[in-house]
Amino acid sequence: MADETTLTAAREEAGEAKPAAAPSAAPRGDAPTDDDRATNFFKVAGRRRTPVASRLATVVKRSLALVLLAGLWEVLPRVGAVDAVFVPPLSEILVAWYDMLLAGQLPEHFQASLIRSLSGFGLAIVLAIPLGLAIGWYRPVADFLSPVLELFRNTSAVALLPVFILIFGLGETSKIVFVFYACAWPILLNTVSGVKTVEPLLIKSARSMGLGPVRLFQKVILPAAVPTIFTGIRLAGAYSILVLIFAEMVGAKAGLGYLIQDAQFSFRIPDMYAGIITISALGLLFNLLLLSVERRFSTWRTS
Repeated sequence: MADETTLTAAREEAGEAKPAAAPSAAPRGDAPTDDDRATNFFKVAGRRRTPVASRLATVVKRSLALVLLAGLWEVLPRVGAVDAVFVPPLSEILVAWYDMLLAGQLPEHFQASLIRSLSGFGLAIVLAIPLGLAIGWYRPVADFLSPVLELFRNTSAVALLPVFILIFGLGETSKIVFVFYACAWPILLNTVSGVKTVEPLLIKSARSMGLGPVRLFQKVILPAAVPTIFTGIRLAGAYSILVLIFAEMVGAKAGLGYLIQDAQFSFRIPDMYAGIITISALGLLFNLLLLSVERRFSTWRTS
């Protein structure tokens, strides 16, 4: 023992470094296992998912129901679960849709319906939003127009279609006015609601800061009402297609509504379903477009 002590002291005097102590072994319970490594790998991989992969995963999840519906539509008529004469397989409908596309028949009807729908819808936006802002912000305007609004808001647009035809005839004017009337109400009522439901504390705070009526309306009222206004616009976008199809079934020579009715009377069932699918796709694209515009305006509102 004494010899070891003397040897250690001699090494210290000679300036030799003291050997570092060997690290103690980690407890067996704390050592990572293969399962822990696999779990950490997938966690890191999930955090490192690219935006493209995230969007792709979202699209796949949202498309599952549509894929299932398409599969049932194809299989059920072929196995005899439904009558294939009245509900043809989806593949036959898509073939009919493609044939009408190549023949130019489908683009012609699609263009006619799109022009009518956008014309009435755009006219409703241009006229209904300013009127709704005026009714919601100025009490005298609301008191003056409220009785008329309550009368017509409870009158169905479909019930007034014969009136529009009698006044404007069977041409394009009656259909555009009909779409305008149906689209104006959701935009008008949601605009009025958006203005009237602005938080009163925001208005009081803005007035206490010295904002005049014009600046108050521009900086507080209008930005706060934007989400509600766009809710009405999206509803009107759906109405612009639904009511137009009904109008095109009465006294029209072109349009998707006319195509559906003509195919039904001629017992061209695949063509009829092809027209219905086209209307559904048009409504979906219209809604997606309005959603993208709404996001842009909402970003402006919060900036």
